Amino acid sequence: MLAVFCLRLALGMLASLLFLSHRQMHARFFRTHFLTALGLCIVALVTAWGTPMVVPTAIAVAGAFAGSLVWIFDRPPAGWTFWTVTVFATTAALALTDPPLKGMTEGNPVTPLAGRLANDVTAALLLGSIVTAMLVGHSYLISPALSIRPLMVQLALIGAALALRVVVSGAALAFWTREHSLTNLNDDVVLFLPVRWLIGIVGPAFFGFLAYRTAQIRSTQSATGILYVVVVLAFLGELTALVLYRNTGFPL
Repeated sequence: MLAVFCLRLALGMLASLLFLSHRQMHARFFRTHFLTALGLCIVALVTAWGTPMVVPTAIAVAGAFAGSLVWIFDRPPAGWTFWTVTVFATTAALALTDPPLKGMTEGNPVTPLAGRLANDVTAALLLGSIVTAMLVGHSYLISPALSIRPLMVQLALIGAALALRVVVSGAALAFWTREHSLTNLNDDVVLFLPVRWLIGIVGPAFFGFLAYRTAQIRSTQSATGILYVVVVLAFLGELTALVLYRNTGFPL
């Protein structure tokens, strides 16, 4: 579970770089993202040792390391090459994750590969866009003249990622409720579902909107402080979702 969470976060942070302009953000911001992705991929490699995820995760480690080196220079062409290698490798590693409920009865169906990838990608986009937005907010401390556009773009990306997450999790919840009752309090899943949705979906949506409104008046440090709350809520929500996924086979 830790390996999956780390790979999702690494993938999401790298994907968020596509929405940032080289002309506005310094190359060190991109390098920091690659270094963070490198650390996350190393943790994933250690915790997933002995599984089919090892090979693509090792490639992701190499790609992130090389990317962190070339981004020392300003806008290196090779930077996006290593970005592509790392993104594809982390996605492949997530695709090779063992499905939940392995070996259990047919009464507990396993989400197909397409559904698992949709779950991984939407979770990655949500986690990555939130962390990236928070780090962009910090950039205003060292670059006060930085345009407000990068932060606003990342906040908009958070909204889009949340919408996609609701679609995937909502569809999974609809399928799961065909065989299970939401009023059965003897089922642990029913007790965790409100926690997952309130903390992982409603909370980030509410505080993300507050951060957006705060950024509109260019109170960037206040927006960054609010984004810290969004990061904590998203992390708790996605970790709870991983527990539910392992127990039910659905990306609730």
